[in-house]
Amino acid sequence: MYRGNPDGNEISFSGRNVGLNTHSTALIMMGGGARAAYQAGVLSGLARIAARYGKGHREIPFGIVAGTSAGAINGAGLAIHAADFQTGADILAALWHSIHADDVYRTDVLRMGVSGARWLSALAFGWATQRRAPRALLDSAPLGSMLGELFDPERVQASLNSGALQAFAVTALSYSTGRHVTFYQSHRRIHPWSRSQRVAVPTHITVDHLLASASIPFLFPAMPLEIEGHHEWFGDGTMRQMSPLSPAIHLGASRILAIGAASRQRPGWFDTVPAGGYPSLAQVGGQALASIFLDGLSADLERLLHINRLLARMPELAGDAEGWRPVQVMTISPSEPIEAIAADHLQQLPRTVRALLAPLGGTEARGAAFASYLLFEPEFTQALIALGERDAAAQADELAAFLYGVIPGTAPALAAAQTLLTP
Repeated sequence: MYRGNPDGNEISFSGRNVGLNTHSTALIMMGGGARAAYQAGVLSGLARIAARYGKGHREIPFGIVAGTSAGAINGAGLAIHAADFQTGADILAALWHSIHADDVYRTDVLRMGVSGARWLSALAFGWATQRRAPRALLDSAPLGSMLGELFDPERVQASLNSGALQAFAVTALSYSTGRHVTFYQSHRRIHPWSRSQRVAVPTHITVDHLLASASIPFLFPAMPLEIEGHHEWFGDGTMRQMSPLSPAIHLGASRILAIGAASRQRPGWFDTVPAGGYPSLAQVGGQALASIFLDGLSADLERLLHINRLLARMPELAGDAEGWRPVQVMTISPSEPIEAIAADHLQQLPRTVRALLAPLGGTEARGAAFASYLLFEPEFTQALIALGERDAAAQADELAAFLYGVIPGTAPALAAAQTLLTP
């Protein structure tokens, strides 16, 4: 048996299976455009782990699913298949396995030419000269059509009504007010929360909410959504998302598995890329998008670790009127630099997209980070799915312990518990 640890996380292991309560276990998936194919690979790996312990075609091991940006789209796929985890994981893997850029945004010569000319004209002569100022570099209408065919909001409600799912949440940023808004549906009534520049709104989540959350700034157009009796324009929820764990905690999670779509921060790949003089616009843009998509989760994890330690030293705070409680978190992120994988697949981008990105340096190795968000092509996404599957397999014992309370054998039990309980 293992109970507790110095960081203040509280979980018990006794024997081979302690029957953890999946209702309070949350899955959080972050954004990253085409990089979110990695999440589909991790979910496939989790489904294999579930099958190994006889839980493959049962409900998903997460009572709460929260997603942002492309992670919201993956979350929606799980939410409508909450009663059958294996099926949900298989469908997401199949989607990412065969996706093409023109499934997500228009790549035809006419549309790309008009968009590129409009942006260049606006930059050269000013927005005031434009009869219709460009709203985004790319037209994401194909993504809306695809989601309209794949996502059925009524099936989310059916998952909630059956109890297979406790809550589903999608976060987007309001360009109109600067607030982060978490739109959520839940099995039981959960009172909306409000924090500084962060609010929650109970609603019936639709395709428009998914499109808004996944609208990468400047690349995809904003979406109008109704909130508090009026409409506001929304974009990618990862922007200024300083507390990505917050929605899951407010929805009742005491344990969170977070799947990122950003490579672990370490030196290596960028050092091998020729400097090439002054950084290209794509290189600058890649770092800007990285700051949007990478920073929030790691900072939030650090805060959570400090809170867990505080609760361990002051246990009287846990469970008080303010709702303080220790929360366990396990994270999975790419073990290999996605930029390097993208650099090997830049030529798979449609010709029109390469022509648009070439003046910005987006078709060079040093611009691969920027291009990776738009690389919705099978060769790239399949490589990310395979990486996600490998990373899940490498942490199979820890994941089995975290999700199902299963400790393979006796000797490794303490080590596995120590690993998964460290945010």
